Amino acid sequence: MQTRIAHEFSQTEAGKEADAILRSCVHCGFCTAVCPTYKLLGDELDSPRGRIYLIKGLLEGEAVGEQTQLHLDRCLTCRACETVCPSGVQYARLADIGRVEIERRVSRSLLQRLLRRGIRWVVPSTEKFSLLLKLGRVLRPVLPDGLRKRIPLAKPAGTWPPARHARRVLIPVGCVQPELEPGIDSALARLLDAQGISVLPIVSGCCGALSHHLAAEDEALAYMKANIDAWWPYIEAGVEAIIITASGCGAMVHEYGYLLRHDSRYAQKAARISALCHDPVELLENLPIPNVGHGRRVAFQSPCSLQHALKLDGRVERVLSQAGFEVLPVEEAGVCCGSAGSYSILQPKLAGELRSRKLTNLQKHGPAIIATANIGCLTHLQVESEVPVTHWIQLLDGSQA
Repeated sequence: MQTRIAHEFSQTEAGKEADAILRSCVHCGFCTAVCPTYKLLGDELDSPRGRIYLIKGLLEGEAVGEQTQLHLDRCLTCRACETVCPSGVQYARLADIGRVEIERRVSRSLLQRLLRRGIRWVVPSTEKFSLLLKLGRVLRPVLPDGLRKRIPLAKPAGTWPPARHARRVLIPVGCVQPELEPGIDSALARLLDAQGISVLPIVSGCCGALSHHLAAEDEALAYMKANIDAWWPYIEAGVEAIIITASGCGAMVHEYGYLLRHDSRYAQKAARISALCHDPVELLENLPIPNVGHGRRVAFQSPCSLQHALKLDGRVERVLSQAGFEVLPVEEAGVCCGSAGSYSILQPKLAGELRSRKLTNLQKHGPAIIATANIGCLTHLQVESEVPVTHWIQLLDGSQA
């Protein structure tokens, strides 16, 4: 693709990066076949190829307005397009650059600004989110059905084994997962303890993904640096890995090294953090797995962050099969469920349609339970699912019947 990036962008690091990404696109259109929003809306501008043209025009200095903003907002950043792209177009990075620039050039309504700021203010803060969730649980009996279903009941955290082994890994505990599903991390701690690996929990902050995808880049980088500062003493003490049980957060931490590559203070530390960050399946697939499934039928919803960002597609399914579960086929397994961080809040109609489509495919073959690997997908799906939804780690641990 030929480009003529405007001078104000062409001299910046982001502009140079965007130019290289744009030039790698060959207009083939493979991406349109896997794009969730194009499947729903059938609009070329709601496909990766269409959005690439919109971002190209934006960076070339063309006039843009609310329509351009709308089409970029509708993107889930699921990265399915990257998985099928024969040219290796780094669409997610281009979309991030485009979002930052569209925020600078196109104003939003007061309501939209307040909503986005409110999400960034509440969700990354465990204290604020916990307070609102507790209030919601108190009011749950009198809330409308649609809202009541979105407020999960409190669940026990389960026991966390003491640190007693020479092999140690770190689990960052923060944001919303400990409040919504507190048993996930403790289940992994018990699984690894049985294999001679101690899990050290550390209460830290948001990974930065929410702010990053809402174009609040300085805020996102501040979260990343705060986490690096909090985790670094453990790295120096010799933990062998950072394990993140929410694949969406794991995908973000994997990007720390790249996003902080120009920061003289944090570049080397960020690269080390990204190298040490692993999804639980990368440990568990190399360990003996007890037969706890006993033929139970499971439909696994592979989050976009797991299969398209982390490139771990199919590996959780293999572990579940080794553990004795019958893992059922899922049609359109590569299509997003509609959660996508704050997407289900900001684009509720599209998110709801994608959820319905995903649940139809997940429930098609009669599973006893649906498993996933990301807290956002889990909470989004269980709102409407006829089948219980859990994290796959809790299935292996046996804490989810």
